[in-house]
Amino acid sequence: MTYTETLDWMFSQLPMYQKQGASAYKEDLTNTVLLANHLHHPEKNIKTIHVAGTNGKGSTSHFLASILQEAGYKTGLYTSPHLKDFRERIKIDGKEISEDFVIQFIAANKSFFEQNQLSFFEMTVGLAFDYFRQEKVDIAIIEVGMGGRLDSTNIISPLLSVITNIGMDHVQFLGNTMEKIAFEKAGIIKPKTPVVIGEYTTETRPVFEKRATEMQSEIYFASDLTNTTFPSTLTGDYQEQNKKTVLQAVRALQSQGNFLISEENIKDGLWNVIKNTGLQGRWQQLKEAPKVICDTAHNKHGLEIVMKQVARQKFDILHIVLGVVNDKDLDDVLPLFPKNAKYYFCRPNIPRGLDATALQEKAATFGLNGKVYSSVAEAYKNALENASETDFIYIGGSTFVVAEIL
Repeated sequence: MTYTETLDWMFSQLPMYQKQGASAYKEDLTNTVLLANHLHHPEKNIKTIHVAGTNGKGSTSHFLASILQEAGYKTGLYTSPHLKDFRERIKIDGKEISEDFVIQFIAANKSFFEQNQLSFFEMTVGLAFDYFRQEKVDIAIIEVGMGGRLDSTNIISPLLSVITNIGMDHVQFLGNTMEKIAFEKAGIIKPKTPVVIGEYTTETRPVFEKRATEMQSEIYFASDLTNTTFPSTLTGDYQEQNKKTVLQAVRALQSQGNFLISEENIKDGLWNVIKNTGLQGRWQQLKEAPKVICDTAHNKHGLEIVMKQVARQKFDILHIVLGVVNDKDLDDVLPLFPKNAKYYFCRPNIPRGLDATALQEKAATFGLNGKVYSSVAEAYKNALENASETDFIYIGGSTFVVAEIL
């Protein structure tokens, strides 16, 4: 198969949460353990840092990778979802896995995948671990897909675990309280392995402390321990807490004595994160006049911070290109959006995309008014045509909306 045919097979034959939602969620690690056995346990041959959390885990993972790259280490990075190309999920020193490696891996293991009905995410995790082992990385940053305890990535024994924060997202899988969600995320805390918690609440802190005690793991609460950070080219307000989490994680890594990381490496890593890792879609500016910003924030916890940052911008008229997926709790997120904006409603081009008219009707009940467009591109085009140079355009609501305009 060609690279395109290989991806088509991966996307169409096997469950994939990114496209399908609930039907792709597996409730145990049986398949992942089977795959690890089949691949002769690549995860046991790489040093890792494991990163979970409701929001910020992608930025945090990229920050950590950038810092380790600056320190001269060959650094693997596994994240999800991708924005434009599947290969964004698996990188070494900012360079995406080759198309050829993806083709060969799938071809070599296709019958095993079919026989055991592995999900898209399970085989992608296997691909990443196998690639990092073959390329002999010094360390790999592994971002959890969803949750933690039952996530396919949770077969690793990392040097360090990081949990950025807890918010009400994916409640149909992870539970409908902060404590239940925290319990799932805390599943990545391993025996005698330090864990860094980015942000906590009165409900979540005891859950983390209990798990850390059971695992005899040292626990660090970054928001209590780290006050100062360094500048970064990632300028979203929410990055301030992510940077504190990263700094505490680096301190914990330094204390283990396995990696030599200087203050200069940390500063350069934070500043050069986009250049080093290729991260996109986080408060990313696409145009100057009118100023156009896109952001992948898609749940209450993330959008609250982003909408406050939007409100602080200087503009005459605010234009918002908005699309969401169909399992989004709109009663939760729509009240966060400003009423004094022109809305351009659209449907992200995936099976889970919510019909734009349905979004328009629901938004109207919250005083958010605008027109429906046939695609994300059409909505953005109209926003650009309607905006003057002194206006501000925000594009978001879903990772998939952002992906279509990058």
